[in-house]
Amino acid sequence: MSLWPPPRSARHNNRRPKLPLILGVGVGVVVLAVMVGSLLWGEEEPEPEEPPAVVTDGIPEEYAGSWSGEMSQHDEEGNLVADWVVQLKLDAGTDRGSAELLPFHCRGSIVLTEQTAESLVFDYAETYDPEDRCIDTSMLTLTQRVPGTLEATWEGISREGTVMTSTGTLK
Repeated sequence: MSLWPPPRSARHNNRRPKLPLILGVGVGVVVLAVMVGSLLWGEEEPEPEEPPAVVTDGIPEEYAGSWSGEMSQHDEEGNLVADWVVQLKLDAGTDRGSAELLPFHCRGSIVLTEQTAESLVFDYAETYDPEDRCIDTSMLTLTQRVPGTLEATWEGISREGTVMTSTGTLK
């Protein structure tokens, strides 16, 4: 018989090595420090884009008056759909005008929604379409590059879901 007890096995006493636990906690602390550091010292978020210019004075004098011209309408693939004539009436200082689309016999009102140094953007709402041939709502952009003429881009979606774009020069 021995005075010393026999050596015990660590295999059955629920003791586990502490190294993986220590490494796991250490990695967690490092990840947390990196996250906090990136929040505090990281790059600043980019400035949000400026909103479109707000309409302030209505339709400028150089855009006011009666305008007409031929428009060429194309579908999404660039195929010619129709050539048509538009007549616009724009009153200086207001935010409204009228449009007549010939030979479709369509009429509508246009409301100024955006004004920049380069262009005016209008929402078009149909008010008269006896043959049900026109797009009910669309967007008209007018740009005056040469005094006395307006470059027009008219964009809308047909009842069938096709994006239509018409472009032309108005005088």
